[in-house]
Amino acid sequence: MRHISIALAMVIGLAVDPVHAQSWRPPADGQRCPSKWGAGDQRGSGNHMKPETVLRATRLIRSGEVIELGQVLSAGMPISSTRRFDMHVKRTFMNPQSNRRGSNEEVVLSEIGQVGTQFDGFAHQTIENSLYNCFKLDDIATRTGFTKLGIENVGALITRGVLIDVAGLKGVDILPDTYEITVQDLQQALQRQSLSLQPGDAVIIHTGWGRLWARDNARFMKGCPGIGVAAAEWLVRQDPMLVGSDNFPVEVSPNPDPQISAPVHQIMLVVNGIHLLENLKLDELASKRVYEFAFMMQPLKLKGATGSTVAPIAVR
Repeated sequence: MRHISIALAMVIGLAVDPVHAQSWRPPADGQRCPSKWGAGDQRGSGNHMKPETVLRATRLIRSGEVIELGQVLSAGMPISSTRRFDMHVKRTFMNPQSNRRGSNEEVVLSEIGQVGTQFDGFAHQTIENSLYNCFKLDDIATRTGFTKLGIENVGALITRGVLIDVAGLKGVDILPDTYEITVQDLQQALQRQSLSLQPGDAVIIHTGWGRLWARDNARFMKGCPGIGVAAAEWLVRQDPMLVGSDNFPVEVSPNPDPQISAPVHQIMLVVNGIHLLENLKLDELASKRVYEFAFMMQPLKLKGATGSTVAPIAVR
């Protein structure tokens, strides 16, 4: 009976509490622009990337162990119904010289900026016709890419990484479907890990959802646990370089308020110029309790793109 009571308490404790759900309305352009990084800025939170940021990260390296945070790209991965990933191998040549050199290539048909472990740039989301720093969609969007806010502006990101293990805090492998992570969850997890956030951090949130990757794609894409509006706004005040998670949108999906769609994407990318990093592989970090590390990542140099498939690493 005692075991049943404990299990019931855990379920109740993890249930989505309507009190925590918070609606949100986008601010007017005049309320959010120019960006704190200056009028015309295209880098947003990437401006945290400075030599001292890199040195601060490298001081966290003790053993030299590298932990990969990127999922493998394949046709078997979970993917949005509006996107595709097809890879076709080409045998291009068997050269006639005496050393008999053959070569192989591949053609990949995909939204390469928005599949797999992916890094969202500022051209990815809008508030109606307005993007980060109030660049206007009609002014910068072309058939061959964006003339402003393209992912090529980001460059290499090396900074202190902090894993916030919310699944570990709750004592579960995977948070329940559509569980909204609260400010209290984040603060308690950090307290449990004896860590605090610093400006310019790569803040990585472990929900356990990555365990479903390529195993139960239907459930993975149907919805997911993640941060809500209040947690997102609290993270904004911590001034991170990026916020990432092991789910597909970082935020809870669907939002508890059915009248709003993915508000955390707008809060982070459009309003505050903070990058999002989705579909991370966090099982090894969490199982080894690596909560603080040197985070390293660079998006592809896709001129005018909205994002990039990436393969970040943690080094400790």
